[in-house]
Amino acid sequence: MNGSGSVNGSETLTDPTHPALQMLEAGRLHDPWSILGPRTLADGRQLIVVYRPGARSVRLASTRDAFRRIGDGDAFEWVGDADTAAVPYRLLVEYRNHIEIDEWDAYAFPADLDPDALDAFGRGDNIHSQSLLGAHELRVQGVDGVRFATWAPDAARVSVVGDFNAWDGRRHPMCAHGGTGVWALFVPGLAPGELYKFELRNRDTGTLYVKADPYARLAELRPATASVVAPRPRHAWGDARWLQRRASRDWLHAPMSIYEVHAGAWRRGADGRTRSYRELAHELVPYVRRLGFTHIELMPLTEYPLDESWGYQPTGYFAPTCRYGEPDDLRYFVDFCHRHDVGVLLDWVPGHFPRDAHGLARFDGTALYEYPDPLKADHPDWGTLVFNYDRNEVRSFLLSSALYWLEAFHFDGLRVDAVASMLYLDYSRVAGQWRPNAHGGNENLEAITFLRHLNEITHAQVPGSVTIAEESTAWPGVSRPGWAGGLGFSMKWNLGWMHDTLAYLAKDPIHRNHHHALINFAALYAFSENFVLPLSHDEVVHGKRSLLGRMPGDDWQRFANLRLLYALQWTFPGKKLLFMGGELAQPWEWDASVELGWHLLDSPDHKGVQRLIGDLNRLYTSQSALHRFDFEPEGFQWLEWNDHERSTLAYLRTSGQGDDCVVLLNFTPVVRYGYAVGIPHGGIYRHCLNTDARCYGGSGVGNPAVSETVAGRRGDHPNVLTVTLPPLAATVLQRTPE
Repeated sequence: MNGSGSVNGSETLTDPTHPALQMLEAGRLHDPWSILGPRTLADGRQLIVVYRPGARSVRLASTRDAFRRIGDGDAFEWVGDADTAAVPYRLLVEYRNHIEIDEWDAYAFPADLDPDALDAFGRGDNIHSQSLLGAHELRVQGVDGVRFATWAPDAARVSVVGDFNAWDGRRHPMCAHGGTGVWALFVPGLAPGELYKFELRNRDTGTLYVKADPYARLAELRPATASVVAPRPRHAWGDARWLQRRASRDWLHAPMSIYEVHAGAWRRGADGRTRSYRELAHELVPYVRRLGFTHIELMPLTEYPLDESWGYQPTGYFAPTCRYGEPDDLRYFVDFCHRHDVGVLLDWVPGHFPRDAHGLARFDGTALYEYPDPLKADHPDWGTLVFNYDRNEVRSFLLSSALYWLEAFHFDGLRVDAVASMLYLDYSRVAGQWRPNAHGGNENLEAITFLRHLNEITHAQVPGSVTIAEESTAWPGVSRPGWAGGLGFSMKWNLGWMHDTLAYLAKDPIHRNHHHALINFAALYAFSENFVLPLSHDEVVHGKRSLLGRMPGDDWQRFANLRLLYALQWTFPGKKLLFMGGELAQPWEWDASVELGWHLLDSPDHKGVQRLIGDLNRLYTSQSALHRFDFEPEGFQWLEWNDHERSTLAYLRTSGQGDDCVVLLNFTPVVRYGYAVGIPHGGIYRHCLNTDARCYGGSGVGNPAVSETVAGRRGDHPNVLTVTLPPLAATVLQRTPE
């Protein structure tokens, strides 16, 4: 700085034309510390320069010494003995509205960031980048405050704004950390609960953008969009036993029956109020346990502005939505689930993000989180933007988000949304609207690399956690290890089974004999992946009708068909998923703005379906034959697969330990008396489930408690089992020990 006067004279020491001061006034200074804050002069005195737009005067709080205005701008300086203004120091700033504020000078404090963490972030390897970026409570030089940091490499200036500085981006410009693109500032005196955003000036256009923090761990309730400084977690976890068992659990061979839930629409108060995370814990968990589900899957809770998106267009990849409470309330929910032996999965959306002005889109005025090429960035189905998986810092962001939910909230796994849209460059795009990869193909090579890395990292860092892909194509090896050429997911949704099965059951039984391949085809590929059999929220919205509404015939036939569908789902190889309301046999499409139709349980037919779901879960989880080899062909054997004339199926499920289960399915309303199938093992078989039982709302056609095989070859088997097949019903028998 150029000396131009004395402290007692009429001129200042700081030259008003100093380039750094001019850049500061223009809102383009990368390093505010180059001019702001304290520094020692050659004669041993201390110079302090502060910048307070709109200020009438600035004083040193300890002595009330006045600062001198530098030129005609909004910068002020003070020169004096170092002991008089010991660092850190407080300022008394009077603004033109005569309001005086007593505050610390942020530029008297360092805003250091871990260089190793910064380096890893730039390489795409920082899997805990939320510890580097975002808003963090810190104690610096004995003063409590919040350090803010964000990534904006194409910004000329980044400031943190909030109520604490009247949302004036000139007040707290941040410092750029070399060529990393990361900006940081420690603001003393702030505490959890403060609202904030980042104001960014684009380097090329000079345009200002005001953005929520991508790494915020809490946000305002919509329609407000500010980030909130989150408090440190205070929840005392009580699920150590669950986590220990989870780490050693053989989930491949364990039962998994998932209840998919939208947290805001499961139950509501009489006034329409949604349940909080804590209320859900005490109402949803007992209900799920009573019905025998092993897991709850929550539709996305990453903060999102649009209710109608159900969370699938998130803006807060580290912030649980405040619709239902604070982050510690969500921790309480997961902890409560675990302490009652219920696992919890979370829907997570790394495939795209919305264009909301406060969100990730063109964060610093450029395509930062999204691809710069619109032929890769624009998602035609949802009007959203696709993440740039080729950018290291974006990979750090997404990997950190995935691990954050697993580690900070103890979720047991992630269901990864819209994987197919990530894998294919031409997903939902016609010729000329997509960009081939370097080899001329339609595969998104960097997305494939990212997904493999995601699965490797989550499985290694969080033992026992699972990842489940919603992937709708025939992409090979989705649930096979990355080292074997797969994507490394634990499981994949079997959408082929879902589409074929629902298409078959929607047909009038009189025509089903012409479409038998729809109902038996899934067995040809059932073990090509680790499959989950989903009947999800996607199947009961957008004009598809409810599951009950898809079934043909009169009321009796519709309910019978629905019970038959559930029995097929629970006995066919694969883990199970049912969207909430399916157990109530809701006759209407799902509406996220209201609670489920609980009054339906006053009807015996609806109550019977709910009872059936509970019995199917108990049968599935208790009989190892029905779950031990969900992913392996030795656990399944056709007994009758081609009886298209009578529209029946028969198959055997086994664990290889002599506890065979025989499943017989009759897809017509005709009772099949004397139905005989070949059985590999002779003996006595106990009837353990009949979906036509009166307790489920059926007609009561059944069999004696047990049936015994007789010797005689039928097909490839030396024993014959003969039973009565009830109409539009499933019958399950278990071999009794010899």
